[in-house]
Amino acid sequence: MSIALDAVGIVAKNLGESLRFYRVLGLAIPEVDALEDHVEFTLPNGLRFMWDTVDLIKRLDPNWVEPVGHRMALAFLCGSPTEVDSTFAKLVEAGFKGKAEPFDAFWGQRYATVYDPDGNGVDLFAPL
Repeated sequence: MSIALDAVGIVAKNLGESLRFYRVLGLAIPEVDALEDHVEFTLPNGLRFMWDTVDLIKRLDPNWVEPVGHRMALAFLCGSPTEVDSTFAKLVEAGFKGKAEPFDAFWGQRYATVYDPDGNGVDLFAPL
């Protein structure tokens, strides 16, 4: 048996705003029809990102309830410590909420955290 992580799915309250966040982050997600309720994007490493609207998830699972608290975390490797800073600034300037401003972590990385529009923590990091 061979198992591999193939996709990460995000349930989005506002699909357009979620896609905007990840585009500002730097993902080259193509423009999609505003009426879509499922969007997929494949990263260069082959991992798929998928977004589903709350309405679609409730049609698939009528008992679905929105999670509370730390739902999941995504971590994006940046090309340099400077890119951590500039990516964080770009997201905050675009109106998204920062959680932890860039700092030099004791484990040897430049690190920062922002929230996507659905409250998921998105970490930005690079080796020092």
